[in-house]
Amino acid sequence: MGTLHLVRHGQASFGTDDYDRLSELGTRQSAALGTCWEAGGAVFTDAIAGGMLRHAQTAIAAIDASGLGEEDADPGLSGYDVDARWNEYDHLAVATAFDPGALQKNSKEFQAALNEAISVWRKGEGDFAEPYAVFRDRVMAGFAEAVELASQRGRRVLVFTSGGPIAMVVSHLITGDDSAFQKLNDVVVNSSVTTLMVGATGPRVLTFNDHGHLPAADVTFR
Repeated sequence: MGTLHLVRHGQASFGTDDYDRLSELGTRQSAALGTCWEAGGAVFTDAIAGGMLRHAQTAIAAIDASGLGEEDADPGLSGYDVDARWNEYDHLAVATAFDPGALQKNSKEFQAALNEAISVWRKGEGDFAEPYAVFRDRVMAGFAEAVELASQRGRRVLVFTSGGPIAMVVSHLITGDDSAFQKLNDVVVNSSVTTLMVGATGPRVLTFNDHGHLPAADVTFR
């Protein structure tokens, strides 16, 4: 039996010219996760990151803080592989395709506009650069490959990704389809870890959205 650990990136830079990079808090959240791993003696055999900058920055901060990336770490991680199938959907494009003024709203108003847009996007309506079905299928294809790796005995696989892919995977494992995607997507905490057991019967959810490494003041959803 192996395990698959889905890590949401630390807080990104919402409201700036470049969303796809960690904020100062996001870097701190990611490092706190690595420190927690070090304190608990966590062991991982493989690491994968989506192709976005915030995925890479989260992976680097967490692995560096854990000590697993050091040359004398035994066992350790020599780095991570990049798989863009774990990329987030373009939430800014989805929101503005539905509401051109979405980016001028505050965080709470933007979230409301985004949720309305996601409902339209999921129905296959509207003009979106990446149709919902394409997003769903690419994430589940990346997940299937990660499960294959984690199914090898003794494998403990890290995946640094975003809230959307995590919600998609967990929805399929719990409900058998993507019906819980939107509700799960709303509550995934930055730098949280969702752990899956991978055995002979396939992947199963062990924990969802674990963020015990964060003090309450550092818990964020965007």
